[in-house]
Amino acid sequence: LQLVESGGGLVQPGGSLRLSCTAPGFILDDYDIGWFRQAPGRAREAVSCISTRGEIRHYADSVKGRFIISRYNAKNTVFLEMDSLKPEDTGNYYCTADNSGGACYDEAMTATYDYRGQGTQVTVSS
Repeated sequence: LQLVESGGGLVQPGGSLRLSCTAPGFILDDYDIGWFRQAPGRAREAVSCISTRGEIRHYADSVKGRFIISRYNAKNTVFLEMDSLKPEDTGNYYCTADNSGGACYDEAMTATYDYRGQGTQVTVSS
């Protein structure tokens, strides 16, 4: 399973971006999907996750109220809508997938995912 992210870029503080995660040739319907970010000198951070049917969604405290995760299974895509971006949101954002069941049940988002993409860079700067 290869995950491919897109939608990153350079944006000014207060701006918005929408990231996409897809898996060419695979069906993501049975996978919980997580978004993580990694910035130089900082620990990896779990940003958000969504269960297979979208009924469970969790967010890091740092992004609550600003980011929205969603999935469009008909198009085999998971989105991360990011609004009111801050410089501290800068980092490489990558999506992860797991079909063992329950990866997104944990509100603390400590689960391990089996697959991850290379990521897309998000830079928030004026």
